[in-house]
Amino acid sequence: LTFSVAGEAYAIGILNIKEIIKFTQVTPVPLLPAFIRGVINLRGEVVPVIDLAARFGRPPVEQTRSVCVVILDLNSESERLSVGILVESVSEVVEIPPQNIGPAPTFGAKIRTDFIEGMGKLDTGFVILLDIVKVLSMEEIAALAQTGSTILERVP
Repeated sequence: LTFSVAGEAYAIGILNIKEIIKFTQVTPVPLLPAFIRGVINLRGEVVPVIDLAARFGRPPVEQTRSVCVVILDLNSESERLSVGILVESVSEVVEIPPQNIGPAPTFGAKIRTDFIEGMGKLDTGFVILLDIVKVLSMEEIAALAQTGSTILERVP
């Protein structure tokens, strides 16, 4: 799935993508890192929403009509966790043949190089392939799972 964050083209593998929804009101949760916008209620499930632009050290995504939340299913040690990533716009699903995927750049990237799985060559240019597990480190995923559980316990 290709999408835009801070004016750059990114992609993540579709196997972890559960769905794409329009950005709605997010409930802020105190004491979380600034890149975690808060949580949303997705059919009774509390889903934390990560602002990828803020995670990459950029200004937060501003709410526009094209802003979407990509809901991911991730595995954290013993449990499955749904996490939303806030993106400026979703472009399309593309197939990138292995021969069109190059290594991550060692310099010049506008995000941490450990977040980059590789560079995909498309007809329209290059797209940065994100290693979503590193973008959302396992420690952070576990913390998000704990936060979600704590919030659910407070819901009557």
